[in-house]
Order: sequence, then C-alpha cells, then structure tokens
Amino acid sequence: MNCNVLIVDDSPILRRAMTKVVKLAGIPEDRIHEAGNGQEALEILETVWVDLVLLDLNMPVMDGEEFARQVHGRDDLGHVAIVVVSTESNRERLDRMKQYGVKETLHKPFEPEDLCRLITKVLGVKQ
Repeated sequence: MNCNVLIVDDSPILRRAMTKVVKLAGIPEDRIHEAGNGQEALEILETVWVDLVLLDLNMPVMDGEEFARQVHGRDDLGHVAIVVVSTESNRERLDRMKQYGVKETLHKPFEPEDLCRLITKVLGVKQ
C-alpha cells in the first residue's frame, strides 16, 4: 500500500505494537512514522506527507485533541485522515474530536484485527 502513516502515542511499547499492525495492513515499514506527542507529530507533518494519523488523546506536551484541532485548522493538512486510538471514554471529548475531522475511534486495548480493519477502511482499501 502506497500510504504514509503516523503513529502518535507517548508509549514506545504501544507505538511498536501499532507499527506491527500497520505493517500487517500492508504499509511498508519505511512509510510508518512515530511521534511521542502532538508537538512532535506536527513537526513530522512539516516534512513528511502523511495520509493517516493514528492518534492517542492523553499525552504530555501536546495532547491529541490539541493536535487534531491544529491539523483541522490548516488548509495544507486537509488531506490527513485521523483515527483516535485511546483509552479515553469521555463521550463529550470523543464527540468533540469529530469536529476536528476525526474519522474513527478505537478504544484501547484493541484487537490487532480491529485496527487493521480500521486502517484499510479509512484509507479506502478494498480487502
């Protein structure tokens, strides 16, 4: 699959696990990028074309909600699809994320198959 994916999570272990799932979805490893918080993710978006962001909400420095708000407010990043992958259960906050263009939400812990299915759905890949 010819797409770039950015995994944004403050847990290196979870980023590694998500990388494995993204690879199972057919994304080559050299097209998978990682950031430990929203600020790092924004810096990556300045230099790398990204099609899909897998985004945690609860992170230090810049949380996922602020990251999504900033991405949504920029015309040059309108192509970026965002999927929230988080332990967040606050319905108001999750609903607010839709205002920022979030396509889907997946609750942690998740089954690898569910994340793989979401990736292919959001990227529009036929299975």
